[in-house]
Amino acid sequence: MAPRRPSLLSDFKDFINKGNVVDLAVAVVIGGAFGKVVDAVVSLVMTSALEPALKAANVDSINAWPAGAVIVALINFLVIALVVFLIVRAIEASKRKEEAVAPPDTQAMLASAVTRLVDALDRKGL
Repeated sequence: MAPRRPSLLSDFKDFINKGNVVDLAVAVVIGGAFGKVVDAVVSLVMTSALEPALKAANVDSINAWPAGAVIVALINFLVIALVVFLIVRAIEASKRKEEAVAPPDTQAMLASAVTRLVDALDRKGL
């Protein structure tokens, strides 16, 4: 009798139940929303900062420039990359602080345990 092959549905269920898949899905959704916020902020700031130049060129927005959409996308990328870098840096710094906490002194713990064992054996009269 041939061994039973796992079905497509059970394989898919196993795949979805892996924690990394759900974490990745959440990250993609949050990243998409964050990207839209950054896009709006960059467009607002760039339009405000360049408003005199845009009026002089008779252009309503940066996106009206020949490479305007590319410029805005590049700025969005740089802002998102900077924010992700700062978040990762903060997480790594907190991990380093956790690692910096001295681990328990195993020799002292062992000596204390031996002392307690000797005391307990003395009380029992062994």
